[in-house]
Amino acid sequence: MPQPLTLDTYRLLGRSGLRVSPLALGTMTFGTDWGWGADESEARRIFDTYVDRGGNFLDTANCYTDGTSEQFLGAFAQGRRDRLVIATKYTVPTRKDDANSGGNHRKSLIRSLEESLARMKTDYIDLLYLHAWDFTTPVEEVLRAMDDLVRAGKLLYVGISDTPAWQVSRMQAIADLRGWSPLIALQIEYSLIERTVERDLIPMAKEMGLGVIPWSPLASGVLSGKYTRDDLNSSAAGDSGTRRDFAIANGVLTERNLAIADVAREVATEINKTPSQVALAWTLLEPGVTAPIVGARTLVQFEDNLGALDVVLSEGQRARLNAVSVVDLGFPHEFLARATTRQVMFGDLKLAG
Repeated sequence: MPQPLTLDTYRLLGRSGLRVSPLALGTMTFGTDWGWGADESEARRIFDTYVDRGGNFLDTANCYTDGTSEQFLGAFAQGRRDRLVIATKYTVPTRKDDANSGGNHRKSLIRSLEESLARMKTDYIDLLYLHAWDFTTPVEEVLRAMDDLVRAGKLLYVGISDTPAWQVSRMQAIADLRGWSPLIALQIEYSLIERTVERDLIPMAKEMGLGVIPWSPLASGVLSGKYTRDDLNSSAAGDSGTRRDFAIANGVLTERNLAIADVAREVATEINKTPSQVALAWTLLEPGVTAPIVGARTLVQFEDNLGALDVVLSEGQRARLNAVSVVDLGFPHEFLARATTRQVMFGDLKLAG
């Protein structure tokens, strides 16, 4: 029977010796600039709770709450910066009148990094992600610019987020061949509701030495059990700008996904946990996952999320969650797994291991 985890039960991040907590603290909710989120005092309580319990893996981005997230994080980290692993991201534009304030290119990367360092009042970033693939910048330009900043001591490690598997694997191969800093982390959406990444992105990450860092492991709150079928049928859906409307607009709040949430709720009732804790615990069972990102607007919500570390799912419970959320792996995965295909390829050959 697996044992419960703790924030100070550290894991290695990808093909590196960097030690990080099994849950990362997401700080997109730090600041009220976007009309929702935690104010500075509540954000500090969440931060202090995480760090005081041994948590060391913080996730932000240059664009989160228009820079307030990085400012809060830098202020909170004062006096304990070196014990923390701070990850931020670049790509998203920060100035509407500047064509080069966003994108994956070298100018965007260097300017964004310098601004992030200033906002957080630190002289280095532990991990910098390319935030999303822009389909315009040559991969050699990205990798060489990242490597230059590692050699300059402004970055310690580099990673990538929201990019096709074929492109990530190509970049990792180029970095290896040229002796440039390798990608050690892959940040992607992954949850009981979003499992299509099991087709290529997660297997690629395992093969190429990237630790998987899931974002939105609660699928915009759908897996927390906060929504019902009434939310699907509300005549106001999509009009009021609430997080429910955001979930509907992004296709997360659907009949299929509510059915998955129902099973998470059933399992939670059986083990006296919350649906959020069950959903987070499920992601931690994927061998390729290093640390799901958890974020909250209140300390109460955050404390509930941390309870996922205590959850132990039985094989039967995990099987039920897998069954209700299963996705078709598609070609060539389904084809290669067929008994007829394997018979043609291997015949009566017996292979050990």
